[in-house]
Amino acid sequence: MQMESPRRSNRERSDTTRAAILDAAHGLFVAQGYAETSTPDIVAAAGMTRGALYHHFEDKKALFRAVAEREAAAVAAKIEAAAFDGLTPRQALLAGARAYFEAMAETGRVRILILDGPAVLGTREMAAIDAAHAQRTLEEGLAEAMAPKTLHPAVLKATATLLSAAFDRAALEIAEGGATDLYAGAIGDLIDGLIAT
Repeated sequence: MQMESPRRSNRERSDTTRAAILDAAHGLFVAQGYAETSTPDIVAAAGMTRGALYHHFEDKKALFRAVAEREAAAVAAKIEAAAFDGLTPRQALLAGARAYFEAMAETGRVRILILDGPAVLGTREMAAIDAAHAQRTLEEGLAEAMAPKTLHPAVLKATATLLSAAFDRAALEIAEGGATDLYAGAIGDLIDGLIAT
């Protein structure tokens, strides 16, 4: 029993340190961009040592990947929360679209997930992060909305990938001052076109 308490304490301390580093890195990546943010800047903002940073993350790129994953998971959680029980599959897709735009309006998400993410990690790695989060939700939603028609899994994935690109482009336009309702309506028209075929 006495042995478990210190382990839990060490784990909690480790989790707190990791969260502080992620929070500091997130703030700097958003404010300055990946290229202009140095690891000394991050550890200073976190109030940690470089040793603590490198204990949790191999390098700045690995730290950026962890920040991007955390942001992608938060976006996916917002989408999934919007698609509550009682909605038709079409309504759930439209609610998820609106939730995506709301989630992407959070400070820095467009920069991290759409602008810097592919430049830093590459499009394949960002696609893998997306596939584990929002892309999966989109594929499931499309499959349900198109039923009883079914698409070959590769076609469903390609369709979701193209629709996801439209979502990202709309998020960029909204971040630049575009009307969310306009883009939510346009995405709704795209979804209706897809599920009607």
